[in-house]
Amino acid sequence: MDTQKDTLYYDGQCPLCSREMHVLAKMKSDDLNLVDIHKVGTTDLPPRSELLEVLHLKTSDGQWITGVDASVRAWSSTRMGWLWKTLKLPLISPIAEFAYDIWAKRRYVKLYGKNGSIR
Repeated sequence: MDTQKDTLYYDGQCPLCSREMHVLAKMKSDDLNLVDIHKVGTTDLPPRSELLEVLHLKTSDGQWITGVDASVRAWSSTRMGWLWKTLKLPLISPIAEFAYDIWAKRRYVKLYGKNGSIR
């Protein structure tokens, strides 16, 4: 894996996540790697259950960002990036974060149960 690129880790067993990554893969620049969490070892990564709870992106300089910030950063590698950056505007950001947190928790419980039993 190229360490000079951002790397977005996503849940390939989530139908919505997979559809979004399919679209993102077609639109992204070469500066972004997309990695299905279920297809890689996690020895140098946060725990698999943590990766599955919310979207994670490791920046080219080694920093980790999650949730809405990870999504905005990933989509910023496309021509549509300007649109996604609106999610970080002061009045929109708290609403986007709140909505994402609720969605992410529900998605995780639906796919893996309350105890997080990973298939």
